[in-house]
Amino acid sequence: MIRRFAARAGDVLFQPGSACPGFLVLDRGTIRVSLTAANGREVVLYRVTAGTVCLQTFTCLVEDRHYSAEGVVEEDVEGELIPAGDFRRRLAEDDGFRVLVFDGVAHRFTEYQRLVEEVALTGFDARLARVLMRLEAGGFVAATHAALAAETASGRAFVSRRLAEFARGGVVVQEKGGVRITDRRALERIAADTR
Repeated sequence: MIRRFAARAGDVLFQPGSACPGFLVLDRGTIRVSLTAANGREVVLYRVTAGTVCLQTFTCLVEDRHYSAEGVVEEDVEGELIPAGDFRRRLAEDDGFRVLVFDGVAHRFTEYQRLVEEVALTGFDARLARVLMRLEAGGFVAATHAALAAETASGRAFVSRRLAEFARGGVVVQEKGGVRITDRRALERIAADTR
């Protein structure tokens, strides 16, 4: 039976080794899905928002496996939780639901391909610049160096060094609680560099 679901920012919805209670269809909010290595280094895989699919959850339900990543609520979430049995039944019997889910899974695989391309084929400065522009709100990026490292699949020390270099070039100013973008055009040029 489908039930309403809600969680607050900061809540851990799942972590490696936990069982999957069902398929969450979000009406609002954001869930950050990430992997953390034994050495503490974290990489953000994707974010689940209204209308998108959590690939971790899909895999757990289809293959009857446990989670291998962590899902943390970034912005309060509300939605419906479809229990595992109902999810499998709807996937088999409801053409509209199946198309919705598979379209969402295909979209996630495209994002994964983009992430691999970024990490493997794009210079770090360009990756960092793209993340800064994506997270920017009103000229300010409210993120720690550790959070930026997770977003760029790198280490915190490397992010700190590159941000210091961006600051020396007048592109950003590091402030308490984040980074202020001072030269958006320069940041866009860095982001566009494919070296």
